[in-house]
Amino acid sequence: MKKIVGLILSLTIIAAVCAGVLAYVNILTLEPIEKATAEKTVKAAKEVMPSGVVTVEKSSFGFLGKDSKGDIIGYAVEGKDSGGYGGDIILMVGFNADKTTVVCYKKLIANETPGLGSKLDSPEFSSQFNNRSAKDLKVKKDGGEIDAITAATITSRAVCKAIENAREKLAGL
Repeated sequence: MKKIVGLILSLTIIAAVCAGVLAYVNILTLEPIEKATAEKTVKAAKEVMPSGVVTVEKSSFGFLGKDSKGDIIGYAVEGKDSGGYGGDIILMVGFNADKTTVVCYKKLIANETPGLGSKLDSPEFSSQFNNRSAKDLKVKKDGGEIDAITAATITSRAVCKAIENAREKLAGL
């Protein structure tokens, strides 16, 4: 009995030390990870803005793109859909000043199947959304105009919904 208590105590101490080390590493890496994520988001916002944008400013809903006169000529908004094959799909979507025409999008987060759904940021698929209205985007299988990624219809639908989600956020202004 004494041996079992000793083993339990040893395992408890080892588990506590491991938990402490993990907590410490989490504290150390939290700020750099948040900084890297913020930089990635700002970079994506700049990349999806329409041509002519000189400055990009953070706002409550996303980003504003302004020309040299200070006029707003574009927007960048995060769109999310939880219906991806691998979970959440989060995109940075660029819009023209009309708030409905998609300039383009960049993937921020997507854990889709390698070789299939991971093609959501390929030019062959993503360019279909450029200069298209973000209202009622659907894949052809659902009666829309978007060619789904071969063998990745679920991912393709989630991209359409994420872009629609971004448009809805922007329309709410």
